[in-house]
Amino acid sequence: MKNVMSVRKTVNRGSLFLYVAITIGFCFATYCALLLSAHDRARVDPVIKMPEERKRAGFQNPKKLFHVAVTATDTPYSKWQCRIMYYWYKKVKDLPGSGMGGFTRVLHSGRADNLMEEIPSFVVDPLPDGIDRGYVVLNRPWAFVQWLERATIEEEYVLMGEPDHIFLKPLPNLAYGKYPAAYPFFYIQPAQNEKIIRKFYPKGSISNVDPIGNSPVIITKSQLKKIAPTWLNISLQIKNDPEADRTFGWVQEMYAYAIASALHGVKHILHKNFMVQPPWDLDIGSKTYIIHFTYGCDYTMKGNLTYGKIGEWRFDKRLYLNGPPPKNLTLPPPGVPETVVRLVKMVNEATANIPGWETL
Repeated sequence: MKNVMSVRKTVNRGSLFLYVAITIGFCFATYCALLLSAHDRARVDPVIKMPEERKRAGFQNPKKLFHVAVTATDTPYSKWQCRIMYYWYKKVKDLPGSGMGGFTRVLHSGRADNLMEEIPSFVVDPLPDGIDRGYVVLNRPWAFVQWLERATIEEEYVLMGEPDHIFLKPLPNLAYGKYPAAYPFFYIQPAQNEKIIRKFYPKGSISNVDPIGNSPVIITKSQLKKIAPTWLNISLQIKNDPEADRTFGWVQEMYAYAIASALHGVKHILHKNFMVQPPWDLDIGSKTYIIHFTYGCDYTMKGNLTYGKIGEWRFDKRLYLNGPPPKNLTLPPPGVPETVVRLVKMVNEATANIPGWETL
């Protein structure tokens, strides 16, 4: 806590030089302390060694609600995605099987915007100018540190989501006790990047670093409060390490969360059905809960994928950096996978029903 308070005081004063100096100091202190505790702590792989009571529970805490939290900026690009996410959250939240509690858009722009009345929001400070070095996602762990300390969160668990998440159906609490739930990303490969990861996690089996990011993750507030400052520390360390920065690129903050969790001895239950990512995932599946529309979807009019080349039909969130997509987007041509068709239909439903969609 002392480390995080040091960051807060520095951010409030806006002193970049002092912040950097303190960051280096508390990163090293936190790093050493966590290594000692993490190395000696017994770990259980929750997927391989599964307690019988958890088998019977089906990996779920049906009566323990989680709070949905999404970090965001005040840019038009972030706003329209958050509006769609919140629309579908409200639509499925109270349906049977849901473990969804309250919702907060953690706005790390440092000031209120014009969505405060539409979406429950909590304003936190961004990192000081220059600290993120153009990688705005580094604000994410800092936003969670502030929100967890300053906000009143009634639920015991938190779902860390992102603006480009759409809820397909009511999401149950997939976590179980001290085992958070997470989605395994195929491009998070700790074993293949062991040499670099050892700079930040020098002891213990590399298998302790889960192949995950911080989202989607369902985790207890108490665990996240411990992990978040370390997640911030490791994110800054990776960004300031040329080799790690170059290798991890746009997923470096995801690796930072996985490493921080390992330092705290936290293992995640991996749920492949947590979400689908079109266009690579083709089918929705009966137990899929989220569509993550991070990739562009480009197709010929015959339904053939032309990824990396602009298609005759396309949907890509990056087409709408400066404003929201129009209502009633053209549906994909025949032969396009179910995930893409469902995505466009859900975007169209949301934009047709959100008041002031094109004028806010």
